[in-house]
Amino acid sequence: MRVMPAIDVMGGSVVRLVKGDPANKIVYGNDPAEVAKKWEAAGADMLHVVDLDAALGTGNNNSDVIAKIVSSVKAPVQVAGGIRTPEVAKEALEKATRVVIGTMAYSDPEAVRKLAKKHHGRIVISIDQAGGKVMVKGWQESSGVSVQGAIAQFRAMGIDEFLLTSIERDGTLAGPDISALSQAVASGARIIASGGISSVEDALRVKSAGCSAVILGKAMYDGKVSVERVKAIA
Repeated sequence: MRVMPAIDVMGGSVVRLVKGDPANKIVYGNDPAEVAKKWEAAGADMLHVVDLDAALGTGNNNSDVIAKIVSSVKAPVQVAGGIRTPEVAKEALEKATRVVIGTMAYSDPEAVRKLAKKHHGRIVISIDQAGGKVMVKGWQESSGVSVQGAIAQFRAMGIDEFLLTSIERDGTLAGPDISALSQAVASGARIIASGGISSVEDALRVKSAGCSAVILGKAMYDGKVSVERVKAIA
């Protein structure tokens, strides 16, 4: 299981939101590139960088910040947030190792199929779920697609890794949604677990559920869990 520290960027700063609510945020640093180097030094397998401004449609984006992060580290970087057109995806792929696609996957799956064919192994589909349904547009709207339906649809396109976030758990330290993760893993897909990780024990539960990777967020920034300790059991 790979360990991926999250670096959520808003207004050029590293922040964490609770349940995706921009009104409920904590700022953890004003230099995302330095934060990236810190997690790389701790042993991160990959960095998960999210452009929250782009995801939430605030009219801003942090592309320059993300470019600086990528150039500052040797670890692979996975970029997410606001990648809603093929052009934006291609631009992100010029910088990052992989991109995570959410909203566009459900509004224009044909474009995603073409991207996945051209950039094999570099496209990850985001499944942000609430009540078993996939949410889009910064978690603001339901796509009407079920989690299992989404996995089946994109696996048929040759995409085999999915980032599963249970929105109600994100930023809460309430523990991972093992039921949702286990069901997704049972489909045969590779699942990156995100949301609710609060301890090494939680990470171990995610590993036992069969997930391919775990994203560490709020608990890591609050010092409740470390990259090193999770790596030791990963």
